[in-house]
Amino acid sequence: MKSLYKSVLAALLLTGAFNAQSQVPVLSSYPSATSVIFLDFDGHTVDNTAWNYNGPIYCGSSGMTNTQITEVFNRVAEDFRPFNVNITTDSAKYLAAPAANRMRVVLTDSSSWYGSAGGVAFVGSFTWGDGTPCFVFSALLNHNSKKVSEAASHEAGHTLGLYHQSTYNASCVKTSEYNYGQGTGEIGWAPIMGSGYTQNLTLWNNGPNSYGCNNIQSDLDVITNGTNGFTFRSDDHSATFAGATTATFSNNQFTVNGVVEQNTDLDMFKFTTTTAQRFILDAIPYNVGTGNSGSDLDMQVTLYNSAQTQLNVYNPGTLLSSVIDSILNAGTYYLKIEGKGNIYAPNYASLGSYSLAGSLSSATLPLRKLELRGVNNNDIHQLSWIIDADEQIEKQVLEFSNDGRNFETLTEPANNSRAYAYRPNFNGTIQYRLSVTFDNGRQYYSKVVTLRTAGTIAKPSLISNLISSNAIEVSSPGEYDYSIYDFNGKNLLKGKLTTGSNNITVPGASGGMYLIRFTNNTGQWIDKFVRQ
Repeated sequence: MKSLYKSVLAALLLTGAFNAQSQVPVLSSYPSATSVIFLDFDGHTVDNTAWNYNGPIYCGSSGMTNTQITEVFNRVAEDFRPFNVNITTDSAKYLAAPAANRMRVVLTDSSSWYGSAGGVAFVGSFTWGDGTPCFVFSALLNHNSKKVSEAASHEAGHTLGLYHQSTYNASCVKTSEYNYGQGTGEIGWAPIMGSGYTQNLTLWNNGPNSYGCNNIQSDLDVITNGTNGFTFRSDDHSATFAGATTATFSNNQFTVNGVVEQNTDLDMFKFTTTTAQRFILDAIPYNVGTGNSGSDLDMQVTLYNSAQTQLNVYNPGTLLSSVIDSILNAGTYYLKIEGKGNIYAPNYASLGSYSLAGSLSSATLPLRKLELRGVNNNDIHQLSWIIDADEQIEKQVLEFSNDGRNFETLTEPANNSRAYAYRPNFNGTIQYRLSVTFDNGRQYYSKVVTLRTAGTIAKPSLISNLISSNAIEVSSPGEYDYSIYDFNGKNLLKGKLTTGSNNITVPGASGGMYLIRFTNNTGQWIDKFVRQ
């Protein structure tokens, strides 16, 4: 029996003019691979396949520009980077591949023959060998490169044997056909086989599929189980100190690249400094824009000395990239690169490609140690720090952030102060860092410390974060103002809460993620909810 799966449509229809270039860029992610996923942007006639129950299907082009096409290719290629499969826009690569080891993804404006869906595919059709394609309906996704690429990887996943990643409650009742993930910002996460239109970090997942809470679908195992004719790529860098790849400096700089192919993969590199110098490393996952947009890898870097003793671990909690900035004595050092999870995303499929850019300079730092520490004691955040420096401190500023990117001043302690404690009026995760300015004008930051409040602060709360109508229920401990926004920041509704249960109707709420902000004289709190 052939299983048909269509993708969720999470976009409103818009009208407008979109013109594709006459020549689609010819791109391939892994030309040596035998198996092929062909992104077909320039139109195709589908005939003599499982789709053709009513004659040929004439599909127009995607209606996307070459710049958009290149972005979609790059996003999809990164989703499939761990595997020995070629993502390509070259029809010749598709036609040369074995019939039972290839898939054509038709990205087209033509959807009237099927209906209003982001895409559609037959589960397991990658191996059928009869030319049955899957489809992504670009016009119904507003020709949005991010959404089109998410749909393309999702539908290709269906053809490789994957079903939807779904969500269930504690009673094993399905709460959503699609797992919408969690979190916001750079590390906001969702499964590729769920719905990742609104999240930056979309990954393969190991979770319950649409056939029941106990049907755990390991996407990576399904894709590489041998049925589809390909598995993971070969490891490109050794996981041992003895086999570490040498990063050679040229003009005091080096650049190396790699791929984390599996969640057990460790890539080791080594480099040597001849004198005590300042070492800076930018460890950046592949991306298509700011905020590591389109990345599939949350990077962690570990630094070791020549004795293979660990010196430090670098993994900013709310960023996918990592940075080292340190004075190193002469000697040989090792870097270990691996994919990690974060507060939103599991470690399961933090996989993909990356680059390392290292540099040496003779600049000296005015301090030997700048270390910030923090503990949560009954929701009192107790922060302390160590500054070991020869220069005099001109100013120190303790900063905080709720998103890990935008920091604000919490307090400016006296120059001889080394501790600060307070009770935040915010439930959730808060990041802290210390900024220190010395009398020579140089400013330095400590590493970020993350603390989470336990939730003892009285505040309004949603009875449920998942709603099936336009009505939400809020329990409030007192009088608060509220504002509701869609995920583009548009304000939909404002009002006031009273003590107890409050029923609010959100006008015009369609499927997707929304924010509700509660405020009073002492602070503000933000929750999210999803309209199914």
